[in-house]
Amino acid sequence: MWTQSNQVDLLESGTAYFPALQAAVDSAQHVIYLQTYIFANDGTGRAVKEWLIAAARRGVAVRVLVDGFGSRELNPAWVTEMEDAGVEWLVFRPERLRFLLHRHRLRRMHRKVAVIDDRQALIGGINIIDDMDTASQIPPRFDYAVRVQGRVVQQIARDVRRLWSFIAWAHGHATHRKLAFTTTNQTMTGSDKVAYVIRDNFRHRRDIEEAYLSAIATATQYVLIANAYFLPGPRFRHALTDAAQRGVQVTLLLQWRAEYRLLHYATQAWYGELLTAGVAICEYHHGFLHAKVAVIDGHWATVGSSNIDPFSLLLAREANILVESPRFANELYTALQTAMQQRGQWVGADGWRKRPWYQRAFPNIATLVVRLLMGLVGYAQKW
Repeated sequence: MWTQSNQVDLLESGTAYFPALQAAVDSAQHVIYLQTYIFANDGTGRAVKEWLIAAARRGVAVRVLVDGFGSRELNPAWVTEMEDAGVEWLVFRPERLRFLLHRHRLRRMHRKVAVIDDRQALIGGINIIDDMDTASQIPPRFDYAVRVQGRVVQQIARDVRRLWSFIAWAHGHATHRKLAFTTTNQTMTGSDKVAYVIRDNFRHRRDIEEAYLSAIATATQYVLIANAYFLPGPRFRHALTDAAQRGVQVTLLLQWRAEYRLLHYATQAWYGELLTAGVAICEYHHGFLHAKVAVIDGHWATVGSSNIDPFSLLLAREANILVESPRFANELYTALQTAMQQRGQWVGADGWRKRPWYQRAFPNIATLVVRLLMGLVGYAQKW
């Protein structure tokens, strides 16, 4: 549901996101909800831990929900330290049988959301992890989040409280302390029109995908998508190729570095089809691309946690912000254009077709493996 009177500020990578998160946490008077896929054992994780402990010690209700797979290596001593200070801590689907392949194990909590006093929210693709915490010590991750103020924050707050209560009930913690404060209506904060969209396995299975498809279907000028793990299903691929063939400039900014080789090569299986249809593909070479954003026609944009792959669109819990705002859309568009010009390389259709046979084989094999995995968990027919 779209809401009026919001202010959305773009935060590029951890250098902008974590100072904004610290300022929000330090300003909290009543309650902080933090939901993250990864809470890492590094300097950034340690700093966030200290911010949350300080808030809890001054009487703020602090509630942290992490994913059991993404945060499986978090130091238990850190959790104990936070809980001793009053931070309430829950784990979504803790990892117990690591090598079991089952659809429930693949249903992760992939969201990255922080809500402070029901008055501001930070949402995007940035985990609690140092941008430089990469396996090869290459340049930092390229990612985005937003800080949101205004009427939509009430919707976001209701959703994060609902998920917290559901997980607490599932863990047998229904007696967690009730919050004593009440919020007032949000005042006029800005001029941005904003919608909060989620993906879950109940009422919102396709909401994020449908938001993308609707915006692409109505595009008349350009579609620019930056996505870390891009394995679109047939509906999404057809939407992009249809847009390109009716004259819309469709551009994809995708990952060049192979962080997860299976997904990396499976993504490339669709390059030929997309390039032939007129879709332009730019690969980000500077570091790891972790963004999940899009801009369409200079007024519509989205920033969030959802990749365009079967794991995000069919299995995980995700959260995105949709923004109708020429100001915000142009800011994001400019940032992505700069990234492509300074840190990207374009994929040429002719060169792609003339690759050696063994380079052409890898994407096909990877796609087959992904399809087999999706079949094992019962989702092959939906992707």
